[in-house]
Amino acid sequence: MLILNTGGTFNKRYNPLIGEQEVPFDNLAPEQILSNFTYDVEMAGLIYKDSLDMDMDDRKMMVKIMAASKETHFIIIHGTDTMDVTASFLAEILEGKIIILTGAMVPFEIDPIEATSNLSMALGYAKLQKEAGVYICMQGSIAKYDKLKKNKKLGKFERVQD
Repeated sequence: MLILNTGGTFNKRYNPLIGEQEVPFDNLAPEQILSNFTYDVEMAGLIYKDSLDMDMDDRKMMVKIMAASKETHFIIIHGTDTMDVTASFLAEILEGKIIILTGAMVPFEIDPIEATSNLSMALGYAKLQKEAGVYICMQGSIAKYDKLKKNKKLGKFERVQD
């Protein structure tokens, strides 16, 4: 299994020099969470952006990394605002992989509970999942990427009704 850390709110920290939250170029938040696990998980940091700043080149880079990897199970830590766009793109291109996107609505630095539970749930699901596909794991729910969406007006993820 490989975790790809792309940034997003999950990783944001307050920078007192500029007076705002930013996505730092490190893996501190997921590393702190993973330090409590009794097994090792490989992680690679890339992109380090708010998801609103992600573009197709960033998504293509993710595809290249996953396509070239011997791993079949991936977790992508991703910003919530364009998580569905990335998930849809990955689902169109990659086959035979289990890909779970997760993130946080509140930075780990401010409140570590949501980020920790989302990443933990994604890891557990990935270990048990047998069916290839792209999934979203947020706020206690896991579903195929097109069945769980962020309701931006309510600030929460909801199941999509058929």
